[in-house]
Amino acid sequence: MKRGGRLPIRAEDAVWLVLFSALGVLSPERSWVELVLLALLAAMQVLEPKVAALERPRRNAALIGAKLLAGYLLIGYTGGITSSYYLILLVPVVSAATTRGPLGTALFTALACGSYLSFLLFIDWNRYVIPPDQVRELSLRVVFLAVVAYLTYRLAEANRVEARKYQAATEQLAAANRNLQVAEAAVRRSERLAALGQLSAGLAHELRNPLGTIRASAEMLQKSLPEHHGVAHELAGFIAAEVDRANSLVSRFLEFARPLELQAAEADLGEVIDRAVARVAPLAAANDVTVHKNYSPDIGPFRFDEELVERLVYNLVLNAVEASAPGAAVTVKTRPVDDSVEIAVIDRGCGIEPQHLENIFNPFFTTKPDGVGLGLAIVSKIVDEHGGKMAVESEPGKGSAFRVYLPRRRSHAQP
Repeated sequence: MKRGGRLPIRAEDAVWLVLFSALGVLSPERSWVELVLLALLAAMQVLEPKVAALERPRRNAALIGAKLLAGYLLIGYTGGITSSYYLILLVPVVSAATTRGPLGTALFTALACGSYLSFLLFIDWNRYVIPPDQVRELSLRVVFLAVVAYLTYRLAEANRVEARKYQAATEQLAAANRNLQVAEAAVRRSERLAALGQLSAGLAHELRNPLGTIRASAEMLQKSLPEHHGVAHELAGFIAAEVDRANSLVSRFLEFARPLELQAAEADLGEVIDRAVARVAPLAAANDVTVHKNYSPDIGPFRFDEELVERLVYNLVLNAVEASAPGAAVTVKTRPVDDSVEIAVIDRGCGIEPQHLENIFNPFFTTKPDGVGLGLAIVSKIVDEHGGKMAVESEPGKGSAFRVYLPRRRSHAQP
């Protein structure tokens, strides 16, 4: 079974198996106890990087302790202090140095050295004496374990530091990539808005004249028709009404295409939002939707275009009310975020399908049967003119949250 995209048998596993097999083959005794302990050590070495549960600190410490115990038993069974297997204690020492911190490495190294020296307790000192050269040999073996532990820990720590640097660089690149994608999306949206704005302006101007002619002709037709031609009068009225509706749509196109000129002045954001919510109040009442307001007291007056921001909030709240079911609530809240002010409009309505999220700010894109698709495009344009940014969070069936971030520019007179 694969784990983390790795094959069950790796090259390192084969090396461990070959090394422990060689130890078993080269052993002078080759007893079954010795072979079982070697096989147990080999299994622990091979399974350690494969079992995710063994990466937890406590279980990792238990595994190192099990290696230390198996090595201790192997040394004790093959001659104790004189065993050729004394270097097997490097297995738990190196494991501790590569997986534990400095305290854990020092602790397991001390345990390995102590376990090896503990075999001196089993010597009958009435019969045996260790010559000075053998004392130096034992001391070298113990110091050798400590030196290998320290060198391995330093190397592992250097690798960990480099890994953290690479991880940090990867996260920074990922964040930069996300920001670049957002910036590219904003540029594409701005280009589409500019192109569609110019197209709208040209079409609107070209449509105004024929619409005026059709409207005037319908009025003259109504006046010239005899009273008993009821059907003709009704049809002429339909023509006039549809022309008025088309003319209203043309006016909205022109309003969208017209370049915005900011009239920034210091104002209270709460008052501007109150005016926008008041304009939506009749529709909210008719739909049985409650609009809650939650303004942060930490936002003082700052410079922005009152009229444009009021239109922005009006469009967002209007969409939220229209998307909400009867009895639902819409929340409008503000809060300071770094050097910006966040305006959040949150509803618990139908939400937005994921495939529509990228297009909702495009002009003329709408999912409403009678919608025009200019509301959010105008909102995006106003935000861009203020040098702000927007974020949308939506889940179908659970609602949406539109967040606008306006730069908090204060007048030069203020500190």
